[in-house]
Amino acid sequence: MIQPQQESFNQKIAIPNNFGIEVYVKREDVLHSEISGNKFRKLKYNLTEAQNLGFTKLLTFGGAYSNHIAAVAAAGKEFGFETIGIIRGEELHEKYLENPTLKKASENGMQFEFVTRTQYRDKNNTAFLDQLKDEFGNFYLIPEGGTNNLAVKGCKEILTDDDKIFDFICCAVGTGGTISGIINSLKPHQKAIGFPALKGNFLTEDIQKYAENSQWNLVTDYHFGGYAKINDELKQFMKQFFKKYLISLDPIYTSKTFFGVIDLISKGYFKPDSKILIIHTGGLQGLQSNIAEI
Repeated sequence: MIQPQQESFNQKIAIPNNFGIEVYVKREDVLHSEISGNKFRKLKYNLTEAQNLGFTKLLTFGGAYSNHIAAVAAAGKEFGFETIGIIRGEELHEKYLENPTLKKASENGMQFEFVTRTQYRDKNNTAFLDQLKDEFGNFYLIPEGGTNNLAVKGCKEILTDDDKIFDFICCAVGTGGTISGIINSLKPHQKAIGFPALKGNFLTEDIQKYAENSQWNLVTDYHFGGYAKINDELKQFMKQFFKKYLISLDPIYTSKTFFGVIDLISKGYFKPDSKILIIHTGGLQGLQSNIAEI
């Protein structure tokens, strides 16, 4: 059903270091102009399932700067689904058009329901979901961030047999679905390293639900204060990275991952002569956010 506009590819980038380490970027950001990177992978089998089951409406959850919300809205427009976004933060109701992510999702036809943060915590509660069905009718539920078994299946396809040359696979972590798929496609000699965009270690348990091996760990030192938080150091990093490599990074996920990998290389974290593959998970709509001011 959903096909890439362009196949992803690996791009080598020259990261100066004294350890003989080579770094490549898997350009998943080129898969689709609006459903890019890991969102393309996560939605691929979910959209097929929704269509096969006869659903015409998709409902999902997200915050003000959610790449997932933007991608679901775009997918709904392209493939003929009505879309409903349950958005965290009732204060956004009066000013969502000031938010580039929500404005674009609205333009792509998504209907919003703004809920309090307390209500939002019930997103997995059966009674709350039944209430939403009473309000919106029958819908195909896509979880927050898109992570479920079908999403992990899609993300397992990020790595190909050509990627067996790499020792470390690094990627951003939001809800854990992307790295779970990557973990499940690792060769025995490989290790996945995730860089959470949120504070805390709670994601470990979520990933363990889907991961089929233990060849992974999370590095929690590069969230820059938490989800959607950014400072001048990260802004400058994004600018310099683009200037040097002509690769755009988003302020919420990929910039923090790339910053983290490069910093860890300089600190001798990776074994000498390693080959590292960083997954560019897309999400460049986040560049339009006012939080970045880049």
